Order: sequence, then C-alpha cells, then structure tokens
Amino acid sequence: MGQVNTRVLIADDQEMVRHGLRRILESQPDLTVVGEAADGQAAVDLARQLRPDVALVDIRMPRLDGIEVTRRLAGQTRVVIVTTFDLDEYVYPALQHGASGFVLKRAGPALIIEAVRAAMAGDSLISPSITVRLLKHVTKPRRPPPIEALTPREIEIAGQVAAGKTNADIGAELFISPGTVKTHVASIQRKLGVRNRVGVAVWAWEMGHAEGR
Repeated sequence: MGQVNTRVLIADDQEMVRHGLRRILESQPDLTVVGEAADGQAAVDLARQLRPDVALVDIRMPRLDGIEVTRRLAGQTRVVIVTTFDLDEYVYPALQHGASGFVLKRAGPALIIEAVRAAMAGDSLISPSITVRLLKHVTKPRRPPPIEALTPREIEIAGQVAAGKTNADIGAELFISPGTVKTHVASIQRKLGVRNRVGVAVWAWEMGHAEGR
C-alpha cells in the first residue's frame, strides 16, 4: 500500500518563518507544501483554490487573523495554529472555531511534523506545555451540558486528553489499546458536541477534570 501524501498550506506573515516551515515539512516524504500565504485573506483564498489537507496558520497576520482563517476554513481544511506565545489570548477562540491543534514555533521540527500528521489523521495534537499554561488561564464561558452524560472512564480519558497525552499514552496508562482509546474519544466528542480532541481538552479544563490540575 502506497504512502499517503499530505498536502499542506503555510500561512505566516514572515517570509523567513514560512521558508523554515517549508524546509521542515518537505524533509518528510509524506508531506508536500502546496502553497504559502503572507496574510489571512490570501490563506483563505489559496485554501479554497488548492484544497490542502492541512493549513499551518499563524495566529497574528494582516487582513485576517488566524481565528478568522480557522472559522472560514472549518469543515474544509484542517487548521493547525502555530504561535510564538505560550499564553496567547487568541488561541482559545481559535480552538472554539475548530482548530485541530496548536504548537509553538519554537517547539522544534519533530512536534510540528507530528502536529500535521495528527491533524491529517483526525487525532489533534496539543503541545502539553501550551495545554497546561494556556488553558489554566483562559476565561471560561459556561458551556451547555453534554448531549449525553459521560461515563467515569470517559471523564478520565478526557482529563488525560487535556494533559496533552496521545491515544498511545492513555492506552498504556489504562491498559487498553490505542484503538479503544480512540473509540472512547469519538464517543466523548459526540456527547460534548465538539469537533475534535482539542474541544475535549477545553471542556475538561473548564469542568475541572484535567489530569494533574
């Protein structure tokens, strides 16, 4: 079976950053950069034209910021927010608009590559340091109750998702397979009415279920 090629769009107003991200991504045989945008409007236009699988989007850009780009591309392109700041007041709204994850620019090539692959797989990556440092400080709007009550095991898994753990990490800790964890996470997303595991993490932090909180 051939390797799946993931088509990526990079959006950042700094040319040097765009070129750096391109070099990182194109070092991998399964990732191809199909376009670059220097502002948010160009990112939206290019995404609609090129139909990339994943867009790496800076949070602060001219014309449209990363939040609005995420909102406009929801349901069309998976968006991974890339930010310079550990505590960025724009990241939380981006998550609410369906961002598939977020990483720090200084996180290093391996985490950036992993974030793109996770988004492509529908298994969003949240940098653990950002999860802990950002979600502790966000203003917490009251969410509607879940569509259906979560089981104790689902609450436990949601808390571990909020700690930035992968399905493999959670499975190893709970002595269940990563596939079983993935099934639980899908059930949690359905019950909470959220788009991805980032939404699960936000809910767990808001409700005080985050592991190690």
